[in-house]
Amino acid sequence: MDQLISILEGIRADVDYSMETELIDDGILNSLDITNLVLELNEAYDIEIGMEEMIPENFNSAEAIFDLVTRMQNE
Repeated sequence: MDQLISILEGIRADVDYSMETELIDDGILNSLDITNLVLELNEAYDIEIGMEEMIPENFNSAEAIFDLVTRMQNE
C-alpha cells in the first residue's frame, strides 16, 4: 500500500489518500490523472489494467485501487 500511496502522491500530492473515498465521484482525479495512474500501476506492479476495469468504483479510493491491483496480480 505504501508504494501505491507514493504513486498517487506523485500524481496529486495535495490529496489525503488515506481518508478520501470519492476520488472520481468528487472530481479530485480527472481522466488524465487516471490515465497516468494506470500507466504507473501497470509498470510498478507488472499488471495490465484493461478498459473493462476503468470504472469509478475501482478508482474512488486508495483502498479500491489497491484491491484492483491485488486482483489483477492474482489473475
